[in-house]
Amino acid sequence: MNKKALIAVLIALMVPLVSYFIVKEESESAIHMPRHYLPDSIISNTEKGKRVTDTVWHRVADISLTNQDGKKVSLDSLRGKILIADFFFTRCPTICPGMTLNMKRLAESIHNGQRVGDKTNKQVHFLSFSVDPERDSVERLKYWANRFQVNPEQWWLLTGDKKAIYDFALNEIKLGLVDGEGVDTNFVHSDKFVLIDSNRLVRGYYSGLDSASLSSLSQDLVMLTMEKDPKGKSFLAGKLQIIAVSFLIAVIGVFLLLYFINKNKSNA
Repeated sequence: MNKKALIAVLIALMVPLVSYFIVKEESESAIHMPRHYLPDSIISNTEKGKRVTDTVWHRVADISLTNQDGKKVSLDSLRGKILIADFFFTRCPTICPGMTLNMKRLAESIHNGQRVGDKTNKQVHFLSFSVDPERDSVERLKYWANRFQVNPEQWWLLTGDKKAIYDFALNEIKLGLVDGEGVDTNFVHSDKFVLIDSNRLVRGYYSGLDSASLSSLSQDLVMLTMEKDPKGKSFLAGKLQIIAVSFLIAVIGVFLLLYFINKNKSNA
């Protein structure tokens, strides 16, 4: 192998490697994941002589309630799923029917990509909490579910202890901090849809009656489905660059060895 051929081979090897790092850098900078909300605390550590701070975000607590089928359910039974929650009541004459209709449209727009068979997306689950649980019995929730053709495998309408639901809305979801018109702690009546990631961290609040806000919710939901779980890193996480460089060095070493072998043969 002559020198020109060797240089050509090395360039051919370098181009895809350089392109990989360029594309990786550009793709990471172009992706903007939904922001986090509700910080609990800030932790400071010293790593390699540098002061590093990390935010501990509020994790939504578990709650056990009853769904429209009369089944006892909890958030813990939805571990690993992305959640979209809202708060309503079945006798609401104003915003609740529109919110439920928009939630239904959102639920129907999400599927698992299959062309045939069960298209239900098992990664996303919808939750509608009744803020009038004393009157919203299981029968009333079933009526509401039938009215809007709610799929219980993908969407729960929930009733139960009023104090527990209000504590969840105000102290876990913290609707009072984000609703621009304020929230009456005696009767929560908010139009917000709340996006909660698979680690039960709040990632967004959206108006359930505004098309632009719902569009943002749809986009953020797609981004969350692609987000890597920091608690579940794969074996190759962070090692691809090392593998790529090691492969390149090994290939270069082989070609250099062949080059010197050919050179020695020609000089013999």
